[in-house]
Amino acid sequence: MTATQSEQRLGARRLEGLGLPLDPITEPEVVDRVMAALLAGSGGWIATPNVDHLRRASRDPRLAATICTADISVADGAPVVWATRLAGQPVPARVTGADLLWSLSAAAAGAGRSVYLLGGEPGVPDRAALALQAAYPELKVVGTCSPPPGFEHDPEQMAALHEELMAKAPDLVFVGLGFPKQELVICGFREELPSTWWLGCGAALPFAAGDLDRAPVWMRPLGLEWLFRLAHEPRRLFRRYVLEDAPFALRLLTRALVIRLRTRS
Repeated sequence: MTATQSEQRLGARRLEGLGLPLDPITEPEVVDRVMAALLAGSGGWIATPNVDHLRRASRDPRLAATICTADISVADGAPVVWATRLAGQPVPARVTGADLLWSLSAAAAGAGRSVYLLGGEPGVPDRAALALQAAYPELKVVGTCSPPPGFEHDPEQMAALHEELMAKAPDLVFVGLGFPKQELVICGFREELPSTWWLGCGAALPFAAGDLDRAPVWMRPLGLEWLFRLAHEPRRLFRRYVLEDAPFALRLLTRALVIRLRTRS
């Protein structure tokens, strides 16, 4: 890809027709945009919509409106990428929160920037921090937090987290609280730290900590990562993946085809 092609895509219009905004941007371009914004003193947040996000947002207009405030929104899910291609408005590639955790950390380490890890079971963000620092020894991890269930409804715990974040003032906050809690928490704090970038990264922290196995690399571009996770956590994920997300994915692809046909006509 040439520099001109990259610049053209960065300025390309968002795809809006599938229910949530999606930016036609690659993982390296996300990293470049975030680091450039940090250099300019500007913060923001990154949403990573997948099929489950689109399904749940389709039933909750307030949740959809929250995701629409993201400064960068990338397709974290193979069916979402397929739908953009079928609609005739393709995103260049899948960009996952699990991958951005590492690529943004690498860039932060090289630029002397700091990160904060929020989410996961007790010990998970600490182990994830150790893994990131092992990979990038110059990475500045200024804090970690594994909040208890329901903390977002407890004013005292939210105030304590707010005080911690304000005191540490990280350049990047990786928020792995699951959808939609992580997005709501991000939007609740981001105005208090206008120069900070936030990433809703789902299961990225337990992946990095070694508590969860991620699908082999060969399965990811084939859209089979969900099957790998289902095989490892069937009781927790069967209803979501098989009974809810799979039918919605078929409707999403149908919707994308309709968009393509309407565009042609």
